[in-house]
Amino acid sequence: MIFIYNCYGGTHSSSLASAVHLKKLPLDRTPTKREIMDTDYFNRLTYRDMGRIIYRGADEEGNKVYSVGRGTSKVLLPCLKNFINLLHRECGLNEKIILANMTPTVTFPMTVGGFLSRGLGMDSIGVPLLLIGVQQAYREILRVVKYTKESAKTMNGPVLVLFNNRR
Repeated sequence: MIFIYNCYGGTHSSSLASAVHLKKLPLDRTPTKREIMDTDYFNRLTYRDMGRIIYRGADEEGNKVYSVGRGTSKVLLPCLKNFINLLHRECGLNEKIILANMTPTVTFPMTVGGFLSRGLGMDSIGVPLLLIGVQQAYREILRVVKYTKESAKTMNGPVLVLFNNRR
């Protein structure tokens, strides 16, 4: 099984989701600002990294975990789903893949902070906003990762796209 967490830039919510999935961030409390900043790739990717599928590690069951920034594209996830189905049908790929959208977990301070930090290079203003936003969003990130892992156990077919709209 392969899990691919995705969001706009691949550097905030999907980085955090990957770290939660791999148990690199706490499951029983909100992480400290230092723990957030020390998360692999958190607030480190640039526009040029969008579309790059980054291996994050293997979970306790040996499943591979990746993250990707997809920008504002509305066609990337359907395209990936169709491509994965094609690989299963035509090339004998047997690995099941879950694409989990993390965008619904993003809070307003994360959006503004991410734009200021990554988009404009204004880390002194953007990073504190990001950290506030992450701490606000963390329970929802935990919920979505848990739901994603549970969905893997019951999925039918080679690929599952989870849009994870707020509940």
